[in-house]
Amino acid sequence: MRQSGSWMTIWDDRILEVVREEGNGSPTELANREEIHISKSSVSRRLTKLADNGLLRPLANGVYVLSEAGEAYLEGKYDAEQGRYIGDDDETKTEGDATERPGVDG
Repeated sequence: MRQSGSWMTIWDDRILEVVREEGNGSPTELANREEIHISKSSVSRRLTKLADNGLLRPLANGVYVLSEAGEAYLEGKYDAEQGRYIGDDDETKTEGDATERPGVDG
């Protein structure tokens, strides 16, 4: 189950899904998609917000790709509200955290 953030809208999941499906996305391309029913300017604002919160990564000229956290979010392994990965052991870690495992990591 996905852990959305309070800052997210209903369109954000669809935008992330299309970006994953297509490999990247721009406001024009996304606004022209049948499953996204918001204007190009609204898509642009959502892309910026998703990137600001680490779920997308901007390339150039308004094109975005899914980040590692964005992929994890779509798989239900990232809590967008807390900005943290959800661990297999129900513990969470922030993006980039290194977790030591006693007896394994020395």
